[in-house]
Amino acid sequence: MLTGKHLIAGEWVGGAETFTNEPVSGAPDIFAAGTPEHVARAAQAAEEAFWSFGYSSRAERAAFLRRIADEIEARGAEITAQGEKETGLPAARLEGERGRTTGQLRLFADHIEKGDYLDRRHDPALPDRKPLPRPDLRLMQRPVGPVAVFGASNFPLAFSTAGGDTASALAAGCPVVVKGHPAHPGVSDLVAQAIDAARRACGLHPGVFSQIHGQSHEVGQALVQHPLIKAVGFTGSLAGGRALFDLCAARPEPIPFYGELGSVNPVFILDHALARRGGEIAEGWAASLTLGAGQFCTNPGIVILREGPEAEAFMEAARAALAAVGVQTMLTSAIAAAFARGRERLAAGTGVRELLTSVCDRRGAAPSVYVTTGAEWLANAELGEEVFGPLGLIVLVRDAEERLAVARAFQGQLTCTLQMEPEDTAEAQALMPILERKAGRVLANGFPTGVEVADAMVHGGPYPASTNFGHTSVGTLAIRRWLRPVCYQNMPEDLLPEDLRGI
Repeated sequence: MLTGKHLIAGEWVGGAETFTNEPVSGAPDIFAAGTPEHVARAAQAAEEAFWSFGYSSRAERAAFLRRIADEIEARGAEITAQGEKETGLPAARLEGERGRTTGQLRLFADHIEKGDYLDRRHDPALPDRKPLPRPDLRLMQRPVGPVAVFGASNFPLAFSTAGGDTASALAAGCPVVVKGHPAHPGVSDLVAQAIDAARRACGLHPGVFSQIHGQSHEVGQALVQHPLIKAVGFTGSLAGGRALFDLCAARPEPIPFYGELGSVNPVFILDHALARRGGEIAEGWAASLTLGAGQFCTNPGIVILREGPEAEAFMEAARAALAAVGVQTMLTSAIAAAFARGRERLAAGTGVRELLTSVCDRRGAAPSVYVTTGAEWLANAELGEEVFGPLGLIVLVRDAEERLAVARAFQGQLTCTLQMEPEDTAEAQALMPILERKAGRVLANGFPTGVEVADAMVHGGPYPASTNFGHTSVGTLAIRRWLRPVCYQNMPEDLLPEDLRGI
């Protein structure tokens, strides 16, 4: 059952102010609205918890992560039902996302048990070195302290309360304070119950995890500005993320803000691939573009291909495939309204023509696709801005040279994709240095939706795809965001962290 309350230091806390969710069907649920006072209490508890949790063993944290996964699975049916009610996502999608969430918790548990993430190094003393001796030097990664995490609207499980940011921070040894997303507070409530049950079963300090609900920007601002918070994880809009990033940078003690802010994920269809399998690529693109109503940060929003008969055939195949997709329910009415505004902005652009569009209702969206030329795209930076939802833009270039110019003009992306045949290798080789500077993940002959949770995955990229191009929010490298290197010089063995002893 829902508590409708915040979880702060092991207690379920209400408040004078409340808000409701926006269910697709059924009666709304009521939730307590957070305040800066709630934030202060949670941050203080997290700081107190750090003195034990930050120095816990890898085995203890791994056991905690695995127990969270078990507790989430024990509540699986209830979480799915609440997710369907709040988000409109189908049960199969929610169940798959739950599996991804529990899978990454267990992956992080396995990873920290191995210890490689600590990057332990030892330079033994050289007392006889001339002209100066060298001291004994040892290095390892240590947790930074309490971390703030913002839940994402489009992933109520995998990028929210117990999602990748929370799981990786806990794996690193950092207590977490979550700002739950108001699009799915009920799901967040149920997952917080699972985390608290795991925390109690493992006998950990109650401040190791807290969650605060709320719709106002005030709570988020208070969270990133609280002096006890040492880093922030965020998945959301460019405008919201940039505002929080600026607040983090303006603090008396600036802190890192790891924001994943979105992307248009361009797909470059090279000439031989277009001629040989343009229809197949069009159908694959249509499926990827409309997956989950296009509400993925890896949605392939822009396709670049050479003008000509093959391009015309591709566009007709894409139009037919997309026309068969009906209206899909979006996560919130606000997201649906933003999609409608973005579509109108794109349609009004100079040199843009409509290939497919439709009328959307208050919370629904159907695919829309527009076409422009490479010259128009290069002249109008707004055409490269993300529209969150099932909207695509086809950019027709004159030749390989203009395709390279279009590639260079893109801002930072989460992904870039090449559709190619072996005969396209020379042009692909010319594109690769550009694409790997633009994106954190470069794909060949696939589509970017579907982010594998694995050691080698990178989900991040140059700004504005993310605010820190050196890190990822998916995969085991995500743990490194919440760590900092510490060097121990001539330190007695008994004073070293246990993981450095004997190395």
